[in-house]
Amino acid sequence: MYIFRNLPRLSIILALILAPIAHAQSNKSSGKSIFAANRSAANAFRVIRPSTPAPNIVGKAAIVIDARTGKPLYAKRADEKRPVASTQKLMTALLSLEKGHMNESVTVSKSDTWIEPSKIYIQSGQTYRKSDLIAALLVRSGNDVARCLARNHSGSQEAFALAMTTKARRLGMSNSNFKNPHGLTVKGQYSTARDMGILARAAYYHRTIRSITRIKRLPFRFANGKKTTFNNTNKLLHRSKYCNGLKTGYTNASGRCLISSGKNGQKEVIVVILGSTSSSIWNDSEKLLHWGLGIKS
Repeated sequence: MYIFRNLPRLSIILALILAPIAHAQSNKSSGKSIFAANRSAANAFRVIRPSTPAPNIVGKAAIVIDARTGKPLYAKRADEKRPVASTQKLMTALLSLEKGHMNESVTVSKSDTWIEPSKIYIQSGQTYRKSDLIAALLVRSGNDVARCLARNHSGSQEAFALAMTTKARRLGMSNSNFKNPHGLTVKGQYSTARDMGILARAAYYHRTIRSITRIKRLPFRFANGKKTTFNNTNKLLHRSKYCNGLKTGYTNASGRCLISSGKNGQKEVIVVILGSTSSSIWNDSEKLLHWGLGIKS
């Protein structure tokens, strides 16, 4: 009778005794599943390094990174500060897309046209959709478009350059300093192959930039009704079926520069080559891109 009278109390005692055991078993099982999940995720993003040595290139500085993880697969003077020319327009596009709406109207100012070629010759007083200007910036590399977008974003070229450098620091680009939105040579403006790889990865994973930089031919309508088609300055898009972006650059000081991206199955890589020559930039970029993607020539 005692036992039956005290069943509620015994139930409570048994529950208190058995709960830690059940909890421990639950944790043990949960721990295994969490570990398995983490191991699976790690394997999913495991860096697959090429099985052969990287090809020799002419470019003075370069880096190849795994686009998914950001890990370097190859580097050549990757931390050497250098002018990077129009490849820095990736930053101009990134900042422009972060502020306002893609379809907002942007009116060209007279000062936007005060720039050396490469230009697409937009005219003062003309109005464009911001998305159309960003497309022209990335495909045709118009310096006048870069100035227009910079002024629209920050009010002046100087303020935009400060925004570029600030954004660079936030991305982890510790060896870069920007002075203008287009990349023409000016004292105190520089970056490195490693830093440009960081920028390129941010651009690569921006859906709009990625979709624009893979365009081979861009139909464009000027505000006065004139129509034209801009050919992408990135010739690697035509040379390699694996290439899917990103941006070219050239000045006398920088030499030929190219940031290219590519995909082959589950492999995605970004290649940065700075300080190359006209006769070498396309071959060297293609070689490094295919090497990083595990494509045997």
